[in-house]
This record gives sequence, C-alpha cells and structure tokens, in this order.
Amino acid sequence: MTSTLPARASAAGGVAPIAWVSEAALRHNAPLAVGGDDDVLAADAWGHGAEWVASVLAGQGMDATALDAPTLFGLPGTRARPVMSLRGRALGTKPLLRGEGVSYGYTHRAPRDTTVALVTGGYAQGVVRALGNAVTVSIDGRRHRIVGRVAMDVSVVDVGETSIARGAEIVFFGDPAAGHPYLEEWTDATGWTAAEIVAAVGVRAERRVAA
Repeated sequence: MTSTLPARASAAGGVAPIAWVSEAALRHNAPLAVGGDDDVLAADAWGHGAEWVASVLAGQGMDATALDAPTLFGLPGTRARPVMSLRGRALGTKPLLRGEGVSYGYTHRAPRDTTVALVTGGYAQGVVRALGNAVTVSIDGRRHRIVGRVAMDVSVVDVGETSIARGAEIVFFGDPAAGHPYLEEWTDATGWTAAEIVAAVGVRAERRVAA
C-alpha cells in the first residue's frame, strides 16, 4: 500500500519519476540516530516529508529534535539503511550508431553501435545535470550509464545489447544492499552533499511512502 506526499512533479509523457521513502528503513534507523542534536524536521525533513517523518517518530515515542539526521535518513557514511530511493520508467529505446551523438551539445558520442533508452527523470526532478556521462542507473538488476546531458524531464541511458521494455523501472539511486546505485556516486559526480541531493529530489520529484 502506498500514499502520495505533497511535492512538485512533471515529466515527459506525464510519467513522473518517484522519490520513494521507506517507512521500514526509517523505523530501523531511528534508534541508531539517538543522541544527535539535529532538527530532523527542518527544511521538509531534508526532502523526505516533515509530516511523514514526524508521524513515524511519534509512533515510536521519539523526539525529532534530538536525533542525528544523516543516520536517521541513511545517508552515506552512517551504515544505516537509505530511506529514499529515486525511480523512473523507460519511455522507449532506439539504436545509436557508432559516432552518433546524444542529447544537447552531443557531449557523448557512441564509441560503438549500441542501444539507448529514454527514461523519465531530469534536472527538474533533481537529476542534476552533472550526472550526465558520470553515473549509472539500475535496470532489472544491471547497471547502465547515463550518457549525454541530462534534460529537464528525461535522461538517456546506454543499455547496450540489453532488451529494455517500455515502462521498465529505472533506479537512479537507492539501497546498495539491493544492488542499487548509491548516493556516493552522485556526491562524487556533483560535489553536492548527500543531504543536498535528497532534499532537492524530495522537493522536485513525486514523493511516495513505501511500507
């Protein structure tokens, strides 16, 4: 069962990428975060949804102003479970021949014949432009690189010889224990902190709660 939290959302074809926030991960992390002095509800709980975070913590009888926010939200370096993941969908695929360019300015040209997928999720939803040609996504458990410049609502992914169905789920980042790309890839590529990234994604993408 899922619920939708307030957030701005737009995407090509009307299919918005979704920032999933995990109640199970938040509950798991909460005892590990005790002893901090962060106001974890500030700035919309770093993109996770302040009302939702407050309700989960209240159910555990915890004070939201006396926790360590990076641990609570499972950010890199804490050994806690990531609470947020960002997921999109494949809109379609097309062949890309050797030497052909991708997206604005052709910052990527195919070194060989390949196939690329157009996927929902661009800089309007927090997929920072610096991620183009720099990070991977997960599709059906396999990693594929974002190529070319990230557009407003979509990105292009080199899927090689892998067959990708229209509507296939794309995981931009999530839980590395599940084989998903980790936020560290994004912090390394952008120079942003993990807190800045999840805050931007949580505000810009459609946000939903997973049990």
